[in-house]
Amino acid sequence: MQDKKIAVLIPCYNESLTIEKVVSDFRRELPDAEIYVYDNNSVDDTAELAEKAGAIVRHEYRQGKGNVIRSMFREIDADCYIMTDGDDTYPAEYAREMCNLILEGKADMVIGDRLSATYFDENKRPFHNFGNTLVRGCINTFWKRGKKSKKILDVMTGYRAFSPIFVKSFPILSEGFEIETEMTIHALDKNLLIQSIPVNYRDRPEGSFSKLNTYVDGAKVLMTIFNLYRTYRPLKFFGTAAIFFMLIAIFMFLPILAEFIETGLVPKIPTLIVSMILGLSSLLSAACGLILDTIADNARKNFELKMNIFKMLFAQKNL
Repeated sequence: MQDKKIAVLIPCYNESLTIEKVVSDFRRELPDAEIYVYDNNSVDDTAELAEKAGAIVRHEYRQGKGNVIRSMFREIDADCYIMTDGDDTYPAEYAREMCNLILEGKADMVIGDRLSATYFDENKRPFHNFGNTLVRGCINTFWKRGKKSKKILDVMTGYRAFSPIFVKSFPILSEGFEIETEMTIHALDKNLLIQSIPVNYRDRPEGSFSKLNTYVDGAKVLMTIFNLYRTYRPLKFFGTAAIFFMLIAIFMFLPILAEFIETGLVPKIPTLIVSMILGLSSLLSAACGLILDTIADNARKNFELKMNIFKMLFAQKNL
């Protein structure tokens, strides 16, 4: 594995306080790796300090972490990608273990799991703790992988390792901090190999401030989960809506039916009309779910075919 190319990806926005240490730490742990710092319109000395520390500095002018990761994945070719933050919250000591899992073919994505280690002790923002737990619960509920499959332990972590298969097949739609959620769902939906290792998390040093807005970005993450569930699991999404509408329709219709059988009259015409509309809505939702599920299933088949072609091309490249 000595001839394998490793790329360390560090998206940055105003991290002048910590970026030199982050670059130096990863240089120490992965001396043969190329370290890329993508500066996202910083107004401090982040880019200059990163270059001084030995990083390859590039600029992304579209604001948002998702936009930065999109450019990184498009522009950089490597056999293993390590993604970390420039705020010095993730120790570089775990990078080698994460790389080995990728290079040995044991994972397509390695998650640096903060929540099983020191995150809840180190993090000083209580709503972030609640948000991480909520997002993790949603992902594991909506994307169950069977009784024997391991649950995703940390969805929002910014410390990950990726294989070329993952990086070049990942269609990035997010612009901001919801990118980690999108990565996790992509890997689950496409049945890619996922591994998790616990990593010690340390809170930002004094004077360093998070760019994550607890409420605004939290809402975006939940909306991303909602939209991707609708896109990747349309039969379950619209099927649930169909069952909900049908139950309400039946609940409203049965008293009218009972009264009609008893008296031969239908005095509650508006209620009957509403129950019929809900029944039709249920049937339409079920039909939409079936049609969109067929489209999603064909998309998964096409993805598998493209993955086979990509693996063949990648193998030829490495000959």
